[in-house]
Amino acid sequence: AVKAAIEFLEKEKQKQQKEKRDWRLRNTKLLLKHYRSFVSHVEGARDKVTAVEYADVMTDLYSSELALESIKRSRQRTIVMVKFVRKMISVYQAMCETSGLQEDLRRYNIIYELYISEKKQTVEELAEFHNIEPRTVYNDVKNAVNTLSVLVFGVDGIEFN
Repeated sequence: AVKAAIEFLEKEKQKQQKEKRDWRLRNTKLLLKHYRSFVSHVEGARDKVTAVEYADVMTDLYSSELALESIKRSRQRTIVMVKFVRKMISVYQAMCETSGLQEDLRRYNIIYELYISEKKQTVEELAEFHNIEPRTVYNDVKNAVNTLSVLVFGVDGIEFN
């Protein structure tokens, strides 16, 4: 009975570690997926409406100082996150360039073109451009996200067996 309990606890621990790892991978993918929106939020959202429209909307929607402070903090956190993601992408780029492997450089380019560059491209367009199958693009994204998860989350991004 004790042996069965220990095995059960070990399996539960492994399950929790896997869920934690999956959560980090999803967060890395979410950061990449929404990167352009974050950039738009911090760099150009206000420029797309006139100053009068912006003031009217802000007055109507957020009449209390507390709400305004909350928006400011959200914007500041978004700015910090955008800068951090840019830094990690540049670190990833340097890693891929110094590895000497064409495969690594292709993975960086796919991540950059799919999520970071101003011109959004589809998986099919990237597969055609790199002369690979769409499934290879998805595999490259998966491998790149694994590496980026370690860069973003540090040692917590590593899966220990």
